[in-house]
Amino acid sequence: MTTTTAPAPAPAPTRLPLWKRLPVVHQLRTSVGLQRGMLVGGLVLTAVFVLTAVFAPLLAPYGYAQLRSDGVAFGSQQPPSAEHLWGTTVGGYDVLSRVIWGARTALLVMIVAVVLSSVVGILLGLVSAYFGGWLDRTLVVVADAIYAFPSLLLAIVVAIAISGGQSGMWAGILAAAISITVVFIPQYFRVVRAEVVRIKSEAFVESARVIGANHWRIMTRHVLRNSTRTLPLIMTLNCSEAVLTLAGLGFLGFGIEPTSAAEWGYDLFKALSDVTSGIWWTSIFPGTAIVLTVLGVTLVGESLNDLADPRLRTRRAAAQLAGEVGTASVVPGGVLAAGPEGFEGLGAFEGPSDATFAGPTAEDGAAQ
Repeated sequence: MTTTTAPAPAPAPTRLPLWKRLPVVHQLRTSVGLQRGMLVGGLVLTAVFVLTAVFAPLLAPYGYAQLRSDGVAFGSQQPPSAEHLWGTTVGGYDVLSRVIWGARTALLVMIVAVVLSSVVGILLGLVSAYFGGWLDRTLVVVADAIYAFPSLLLAIVVAIAISGGQSGMWAGILAAAISITVVFIPQYFRVVRAEVVRIKSEAFVESARVIGANHWRIMTRHVLRNSTRTLPLIMTLNCSEAVLTLAGLGFLGFGIEPTSAAEWGYDLFKALSDVTSGIWWTSIFPGTAIVLTVLGVTLVGESLNDLADPRLRTRRAAAQLAGEVGTASVVPGGVLAAGPEGFEGLGAFEGPSDATFAGPTAEDGAAQ
């Protein structure tokens, strides 16, 4: 009499802690090699930028429009010293303070521009693709026209129309953010519209229509929730574009007034005449701040984009499978074979170890 033993039940999968399932933490854990290095480098630069912007009042030794201390003027184009670690500008402002306060201005414009453009672009793309018809054709033509227009020139036109070229701190930040928003709206519109056109014909959407769900519920609960998976990546990349557009507006003289807020592009514009005179500190530090900020945010966006791409996520699995193969050899008259431990590991694939490779022998010649 034989008895059979039931197989033991498979262990229940363990759920990862909440902090390991956070968006950036999850991507950081799944990244490998150069991809992880890019993501870590981008996160470090972005964290430094955000912390500098948040704690600008504590980090900056002076105000962004301060010209004197204890009744003594700073002086114009003073070289780096103990009182002014990065020197002073042609207008007599402290360079270090202007760079630190400029991070706050860039962060505010970045947040306002990305939030406004994403909300408007998502709403227009959702309505356009869901209802279709003449409304969809009209919005597509308008979005394509705006998208084909040079972004910086469009931002300049919008900034002039809103604020007349220059304005105070909050008015200037809002004007710059709105001008950048107009440039970014077609990007969100095109992405959301393409996803909605694909999703609205799915079976679960048709089922929602059959049971009597209204258009608003279908659009928000079923279609929209499945159409915004790639938007965080676009938002990340648009943050770097917002910094560059803001710097371009300030460099061309259409940004925020220097007495209202610190802005890196305006400081670079004022430092043009200093470069030919050998005064390097007025342009090096604002320019470096722009480069490092854009580089950090771009590295984060590109790394997250690679990790979200299903075609690139197979690299890690392919690398692990490739690591199991030790060597491969061709023996004259034999076959091409490989094993995880070289010649010794071929027994697991070809049979006993004493017959790992068998080339032509004397018996084979006699048989022929």
